[in-house]
Amino acid sequence: MTQQDLQTYVQGLVADVLATAEAENATAPDTFTRRVLDDLEQAGEVENTFTAYHRAHGLEVNGYGANQSLGTLDLFITHFSLAPTEDRLSKAQVEALFKRVAAFVRKCRDGLARDIDESSDVHDMCQAVEKTLSDAPRIRLFLLTDVVSTVSALPPGELDGLKVSYEIWDLNRLHRLSSSGTLSEPIVVEFDTPLPCLATPETDRNYSVFLAIIPGQELADLYGRHGTRLLELNVRSFLQTKGGVNRGIRDTLLNNPDRFLAYNNGITATASKVEFTHLPDGGQAISRIHDLQIVNGGQTTASIHAAYARDKADLGRVHVQMKLTRVSADRLQEIVPEISKYSNTQNKVTVVDFSSNHPFHVSLEKVTRSLWAPAADGSGQETRWFYERARGQYTDALARERTPANQRKFKALHPLAQKFTKADAAKYIHSWSGLPHLVSRGAEKNFREMMMRMGDAVPDVNVSYAQRLIAKAILFKATDKIVAARNFGGYKINITAYSIARIVEATGRRIDLDRIWREQRLSPALTAALDELCQPVREVIVTPPRTGTNIGEWAKRPDCWEEVLAIPWQVPDSSVAELAEEPVEDSNPVSQDDAVSGDVAAVKAVPAPEWFALARWAKETQNLEPWQRQVAENLGRYLNNDWEIADKLASQALRAIEEAKRLGFHTTA
Repeated sequence: MTQQDLQTYVQGLVADVLATAEAENATAPDTFTRRVLDDLEQAGEVENTFTAYHRAHGLEVNGYGANQSLGTLDLFITHFSLAPTEDRLSKAQVEALFKRVAAFVRKCRDGLARDIDESSDVHDMCQAVEKTLSDAPRIRLFLLTDVVSTVSALPPGELDGLKVSYEIWDLNRLHRLSSSGTLSEPIVVEFDTPLPCLATPETDRNYSVFLAIIPGQELADLYGRHGTRLLELNVRSFLQTKGGVNRGIRDTLLNNPDRFLAYNNGITATASKVEFTHLPDGGQAISRIHDLQIVNGGQTTASIHAAYARDKADLGRVHVQMKLTRVSADRLQEIVPEISKYSNTQNKVTVVDFSSNHPFHVSLEKVTRSLWAPAADGSGQETRWFYERARGQYTDALARERTPANQRKFKALHPLAQKFTKADAAKYIHSWSGLPHLVSRGAEKNFREMMMRMGDAVPDVNVSYAQRLIAKAILFKATDKIVAARNFGGYKINITAYSIARIVEATGRRIDLDRIWREQRLSPALTAALDELCQPVREVIVTPPRTGTNIGEWAKRPDCWEEVLAIPWQVPDSSVAELAEEPVEDSNPVSQDDAVSGDVAAVKAVPAPEWFALARWAKETQNLEPWQRQVAENLGRYLNNDWEIADKLASQALRAIEEAKRLGFHTTA
């Protein structure tokens, strides 16, 4: 990494953050925090992140996350500088920032949420942190900064009896993540006790295969350190650990650990380099693996870790077979997805390629690069909307215009405010498609949902499709500004997505996207309608029906969308007059014929009255936990209303009914 490379990266980073902050009426630190967390979530470093800024005497925080894969509570604090290459963070400054976020954790434990306005997203954060503290085995504190830190790591510590680790993501580390060509930092694993292995005959110089047995405890520890970063990126979202451990694997681990090797198919992994040590008997053993990725066996790996972490399973007698394929570094991107694809066929999983090379993204980039948008300011100067298929494309394209004059021309033709990413496209599409609860689940999860729903039905991305998608972008960005101007104090993205979905539904999908494209803006009538609508939408979002419900979690649920649909609101006459004569063709990649997971199919096989009966039985006998009774009742309502059932709810419900049957509940079917 040269100093010039770093300088180019940081210029693009700061410019992007400032432009995005201005476009979204947000602060630069908040925008930087969200951008970095999106990158880290995509890389598998964090999960379920939520940004909210709070500062008081001695404490400060910019967001939190609940990493279900690792069972950790994550807290984030940001240091953003407008002159990142001139500043440095000393060890003392780093420690001071970590002390501030640690103080916030202690305050949450002591009931800070009671002192925060309940309609604030900070209240949600405090409440969630307080609740998670009782269950989290350890805490991770993250420092996110665009300057260089003089210290790259701090030793682990403790916070009131809980183990604490410290993660410093400074300018150098963020640049490595951005420019490494992968979505995460490479994983290098060193085995204290090398793994004896058998090498298969080498038939291709680009790869070789080794067979080994890895101790279950070693595998659990690996997952505990690296989480979903271990899992090959194209299939990460198919990891079925969402709230529960596979029952068969769990039972074997707890009751028949000696038989695990015989019962389980093992794992398939890849690496760019494998180092060996020679054994006394003449064989060889694996001592170190570079760029380790598990392409099949994510369920096994996560389940072993969960059984160890949650059920305190003794893994001393558990062993797992491993097929390790070494692939030359220059062929990783070509061969690894194919290994993943064919390895996963035994689980009947449709492998969706979430990478930038998916045909949908390639086609959209190709069309938008040659698509001129009408001049919106009366200057006659047409511009282009820049679809950033891969992170950094805009900055790279700008850098190729070597002279300042050419760079100014590039920016004039490709305004930064008209740049949008894959995650942005997913927000626009799902808001228009009546799926605002998916948008509320976060950029990475929403994007994965879009790709899973698309499946093999890739839309025809022609000029008309691109124009209407950009019109949806204009609609979303304009609504976001309308909501920001209201100063609601939080949940802007949720209110924006729900307001768009509601007005699209109220107009019978007749908002004239072609007119928005031609004018590159919303009409005054549509702007006024959205300004009127966002207030009642906001009231539904910030007032969940059950007292104490986390607002952020409520916005992710389909029944929140049902409540917004029930708002007694009509489209103003001024907007009705300019609607299209026919519903606008919804040519988007959201397939309505979604694949249903095994758990969802299983709960749908049980009729709604059965779930209501389970809830009544649980209340009368007090045999289940209160949350399990609520799960059964919710599932009955979901089935009655034909609402979407999330994998997590389905897996929780199956565990609840299984436990109930064990305790004496009898089905009536």
